[in-house]
Amino acid sequence: MIFADPPYFLSNGGFSVHSGKMVSVNKGDWDKSNGFKKDNEFNYKWLKACRNHLKDTGTIWISGTYHNIFSVAQMLNELNYKILNCVTWVKTNPPPNLSCKYFTHSTEFILWARKEKKTTHFFNYKLMKELNGGTQMKDVWHLPSIGKWEKSCGKHPTQKPLALLIRIILASTNKNAWILDPFTGSSTTGIAANVLNRKFLGIDTNEDYLNISINRKNEIDNTVTRELYKKKINGFIDDEQLTSILIKEPESEYLIETEIF
Repeated sequence: MIFADPPYFLSNGGFSVHSGKMVSVNKGDWDKSNGFKKDNEFNYKWLKACRNHLKDTGTIWISGTYHNIFSVAQMLNELNYKILNCVTWVKTNPPPNLSCKYFTHSTEFILWARKEKKTTHFFNYKLMKELNGGTQMKDVWHLPSIGKWEKSCGKHPTQKPLALLIRIILASTNKNAWILDPFTGSSTTGIAANVLNRKFLGIDTNEDYLNISINRKNEIDNTVTRELYKKKINGFIDDEQLTSILIKEPESEYLIETEIF
């Protein structure tokens, strides 16, 4: 499985609110748009590279907003992926709209696609139904943004909450499966993969973010800390459900003996 949190092309000189303070939306040059054509070319290239490394039964999840997600969807179709869902992540604690000229931005989108149109993929339907109180889970997820406890090793400007990655990984992989994140940042995907007993490979061009990733990995190598994290992650009926799920989880059919992370 691949999870990708690519540039949203949001860094346009605007402002947002963080912890009650006005802050710039600029993340860095890597998040600036280079125009319609070049943005499409960029998305095509990395999605093609991902496709080359997916198993035929593999799936990919890509996060975004209206700034980039339509380009991503177009490139997925051009590369013959099959789009399975467009999940809407509704943030329970979004920042306010400073201009008061349009609706408050409170959602992100996550496209889920498989590599081949005619080859089946893994979906943990029963578990997702269980997590949703016994009814089919819908493609609208109400989950909070990251908590302070998730930034104990440093901050990344586009860090995703563990709850989001935990659900994605549980939905589309088995124990010991391989997970790739080509824009790993501070490696929330990797931390979620480790907590869930999966194997992980992350790629990033920023050494500072990779150092945060290493520190986060070292942090959850402490058994007490790891168990505490499991109890704090949102999306479960109580703080013991995740541990119970992992105890009962079967091994992946693609088991490969290797070190985690």
